[in-house]
Amino acid sequence: MPVDAVDQTNYIARSRASIEALKSANLLKSLNINALIVGQRGVGKQTLAKFILPKAPIVDGADLQELLGHISSTDNVIVKNFEKISNYQKIHSAVEVNKTRIIATTSKEIPQKLSDDFFSLKITIDPLSQREEDIEPLAKKFFQEVSTLFGTDSDSNISLNDFNFDVSKNCYSLRKSVYLHYLIDSLEETDVMQVMEEFLTKRIGGKNDYREQLYLFDVPLIRSGFKKFHSQLAISEKFGLNRNTLRKKINDYKDHYKLD
Repeated sequence: MPVDAVDQTNYIARSRASIEALKSANLLKSLNINALIVGQRGVGKQTLAKFILPKAPIVDGADLQELLGHISSTDNVIVKNFEKISNYQKIHSAVEVNKTRIIATTSKEIPQKLSDDFFSLKITIDPLSQREEDIEPLAKKFFQEVSTLFGTDSDSNISLNDFNFDVSKNCYSLRKSVYLHYLIDSLEETDVMQVMEEFLTKRIGGKNDYREQLYLFDVPLIRSGFKKFHSQLAISEKFGLNRNTLRKKINDYKDHYKLD
């Protein structure tokens, strides 16, 4: 049976992998040990770290002096980009002297000995593409974000079948695709023309601008025709376009823009 999504400090867990990561995080809330959270950019590492240490400052590992300052003045520190620390020995000595607890995040694997020196526990968060159960509740969260931002009612009935969610860059690309869908859905004809006008103003200035920019109209029109009418014959009839002309346009664009 599907597990209801859990949202604790914005860390949504519905997939088995995310629930296991959240269980480890819950354990760390009660244990005074250092831990490393590993995963690609946008998988929720920092969100999970904030769930473990909600009041701790977040410091970039690339800023050695700031990190040393926090280690000497606070009990708990979240270190993002742990792999960017330039002097691990100095950081390790400061942690040992000040008894500071560290929850660190990294998008790269670090040497095992270095990990063992600093951390008692490692949590790995899988890419969003491997946690399909998490995508829909995350998408709903982002729809609520953008709805609140623009002051409209959010749509609670979201299905993965309705939209093409991009998870190539995990939550970064997912959020962008949700925001883009929301904006497209709310655009009026004049808005579309304004966007095109501003976009084209930055691109034109050559001798064959009309011919070279025509694909911006042709490609989305043909794609939408395939989605709605499913065949070249039907598209030709509905568009009032000669079949040979349509076939030539498709052949011109199909390799670069995946038209078929």
